[in-house]
Amino acid sequence: MAKILLVDDAAFMRMMVKDTLTKNGYTDIYEAADGVQAVEKYNEVHPDLVIMDITMPNMDGLEALKAIRTIDANASVVMCSAMGQEAMVIEAIKSGAKDFIVKPFKPDRILKTVTTILG
Repeated sequence: MAKILLVDDAAFMRMMVKDTLTKNGYTDIYEAADGVQAVEKYNEVHPDLVIMDITMPNMDGLEALKAIRTIDANASVVMCSAMGQEAMVIEAIKSGAKDFIVKPFKPDRILKTVTTILG
């Protein structure tokens, strides 16, 4: 089973995504509350997929994405943000994100993205 790392400073967002994933058979799920924790957890568990918010304290998602990609150039990272701004999307994709999900998102959007990336 694929390992998935959920990164968001809002605990309810992590819980919502985790709930959607576990209901659909994904059980190996890890969590981090900011970019610093995300990079540490990535090093620790080497997840198959990271679903990460952009706007977070300490280290934002774009910085964490870049740090994770220096550890693993093939890392699969999907960025999430309430700000559906074109510049953010472009920056995330240029930095190596596999996809970008705008909040608020529906559970089926998360699942479609996860199954597309993990196969």
